[in-house]
Amino acid sequence: MQTVDLGKSGIHTSRLAIGTGSNGWNYKSDQTALGLKGLADLFIYAHDCGIRFWDSADQYGSHPHMKEALKSLDRQSVTITSKTTSRTAETVEEDVKRFLQEIGTDYVDIVLLHCLTNRDWVERYPEAMEALTRCKEKGLIRAHGVSCHDFGAFQTAAFCEWVEIVLARINYAGVSMDASPPDVIRVMEHMAHTGKGIYGMKVLGMGKLTREDNGTRQAIEFVMGLDCVHAMTIGMTSHQQVDENLKIINEYLPA
Repeated sequence: MQTVDLGKSGIHTSRLAIGTGSNGWNYKSDQTALGLKGLADLFIYAHDCGIRFWDSADQYGSHPHMKEALKSLDRQSVTITSKTTSRTAETVEEDVKRFLQEIGTDYVDIVLLHCLTNRDWVERYPEAMEALTRCKEKGLIRAHGVSCHDFGAFQTAAFCEWVEIVLARINYAGVSMDASPPDVIRVMEHMAHTGKGIYGMKVLGMGKLTREDNGTRQAIEFVMGLDCVHAMTIGMTSHQQVDENLKIINEYLPA
């Protein structure tokens, strides 16, 4: 499995992450539907294949499954992201401490402010940002950043020095994205130029692009061809999907 640096964040991890948020919200997802052992075993299988990047969020309910998998793995061999929808200093810090307990770890590699939808989020949520800064200073997290569900919020993230990591919605067809692919790519190019680490989500367009002939390969290779995207997360629920996605990435040759 190819490995990458997520910008200048200091995070070095696999180019492919196993996502746990397919149809994820209200503390459940397609991945958590596999059950505690089922998803933990999938994490371990993906880890053995070289996929050492796990993407989660409080709202997906996948923290306990990670904890179960980590019982069999070296914690330092895995990069873990989680996300919070809390927006005050007190609740953000409470979330991070709870994440540590739920995942069974002393630190989470990346914590993101989840699902930002306002262009002026920096002015709205300075306490949340400061709380994550303090968590990083205490060694509870290694890097902080954002996931956005609005193009204005996404543009703001590009110019915010506090943002170290961005989870960006990107695919060639513009499915479930914040703006058109060219517009999003221009913003990501600026982010990458300033040292932010970027990893893509919705790469397969919530599964819609997989229904086309050779759709999975086309979708993954499109994102692989973007120098401004360092890694990608794909929600997987089977060994077959892990094998297929891994094969596409490792066979990719730029034009």
